[in-house]
Amino acid sequence: MNSAPYQELCTLARRSTALSSVGQLLSWDQETYMPPAGGAFRAEQSSLIAELHHKHATDKRVGDLIAACEQDKGLVANGAVAANLREFRRDYDRLTKLPSALVAELAMVGSQAQEVWKEARAKNDFTMFAPWLERMYGLSRQKADCYGVPAGGERYDALLDEYEPGMTAKQIEAIFTPLRMRLSDLVQRVAKTGKHPDTSMLKRPVPADKQHAFGLMVLKAMHFDLEAGRLDVTTHPFCSGLAPGDTRLTTRYRDEAFTDALYGTMHEAGHGLYEQGLPKDGTKENLYGQPLAESISLGIHESQSRMWENLVGRSKEFWMWALPLAKKEYGAALDGVDLDTIYKAVNTVKPSLIRVEADEGTYNMHVMVRFEMERALLSGSMKTMDVPGEWNKRYKDYLGIDVPDDRRGCLQDVHWSFGLIGYFPTYTLGNLYAAQFWETILVEIPDLKTQISKGEFGTLREWLREKIHKHGKHYRADELCKKITGKDLSADPLLRYLEGKVKTVYGV
Repeated sequence: MNSAPYQELCTLARRSTALSSVGQLLSWDQETYMPPAGGAFRAEQSSLIAELHHKHATDKRVGDLIAACEQDKGLVANGAVAANLREFRRDYDRLTKLPSALVAELAMVGSQAQEVWKEARAKNDFTMFAPWLERMYGLSRQKADCYGVPAGGERYDALLDEYEPGMTAKQIEAIFTPLRMRLSDLVQRVAKTGKHPDTSMLKRPVPADKQHAFGLMVLKAMHFDLEAGRLDVTTHPFCSGLAPGDTRLTTRYRDEAFTDALYGTMHEAGHGLYEQGLPKDGTKENLYGQPLAESISLGIHESQSRMWENLVGRSKEFWMWALPLAKKEYGAALDGVDLDTIYKAVNTVKPSLIRVEADEGTYNMHVMVRFEMERALLSGSMKTMDVPGEWNKRYKDYLGIDVPDDRRGCLQDVHWSFGLIGYFPTYTLGNLYAAQFWETILVEIPDLKTQISKGEFGTLREWLREKIHKHGKHYRADELCKKITGKDLSADPLLRYLEGKVKTVYGV
């Protein structure tokens, strides 16, 4: 566009986003290569960058430019530009409600709390982390109050809106409650069969270097660009789309659980493909810094990671391709393992302790526990020191299992140390979106399963890039879902998918 105010607005936004990416890089380094003794000063660095970014993004000049652009009829008549302006306005209005001091403190405490969480988790000592959790929730309440609680809503809505714009806690509850009942019924039906697929081969030791090599091979097959990205090791896997040409993935390895690393890598690569597919990486429209180069919502982002991890990675067709290659790479560890055996092994439905290692049938129960607890913690109806007991009670009620310790219980996730309150529900939203998109994909790419069985993932990646990635924030999540599938978001596709798989593996 030739509008001078619009061009200046985009230039300033690019600078703000570049500052934000520096903060992300500091966080990535803290999670991967920073020596433990660097934690204290890293907190100061993170705080400084967060404060600088906030001041830049909330400068009065930015607000004046947005207002000027909104008065330009030529700009608002352009659909893409209008979407950019809509999101520029939303971001500016939200950010200007937050004091710079609060933004800096949140970054400082998040960086410090992360280091305490690591130590507390290693020592299985929730009491070490509790004061920091209390402090982070106190700051999060301040943040929610600054945003403002919507009429008829609650503080949680203000924070959830950061990750899933327009969604509320009551809407999440309305989705989760019936879904939990249907999933519980599914899990109970499986349990009544008394069948237990052989999973022993998944526990055979495979050295981390061999797992890493195999993971890189899968990334290349998925068309994740390793010239514009990398794969590293961390305590809790994540993806960072730092900047044009720089998308970082992390995973973790255990010798006796090679599929955990495989699926963790595929999950983060799904995020990474989304980041690389956004119009920011050297395309003719290099929109870095603009909303049109950013993801729509975390629910849509999670749909990409969960799709690659589960709908692709746990399919029989995937293992038709992957098993011979894994046998070649892993050697004796997969001796005697055939396609049917490994397919059933990676598709068991059995309640377990760790969210990121949970099967598809029970995974969403883990998310529901976290949603309920962070909602209660934010409102003050649950106290910090009640967290271990409440966590353990919910795991017994929802999954029927006893939690042996806090390391495998309430200390397993890094999210709360960062202050990511409202993040967890997007995992289940991602599963719902993924299943609904998948039904449409199978219609529009009728030979996809054959392609997957040959290790050909290019057509799928291009479909996702064309239908989802390239649009950035042009559409809101619910609008995109209806545009692609012709329907509002529903739990039915996910249940159809899970019930079909359970029938194949368990015969029920």
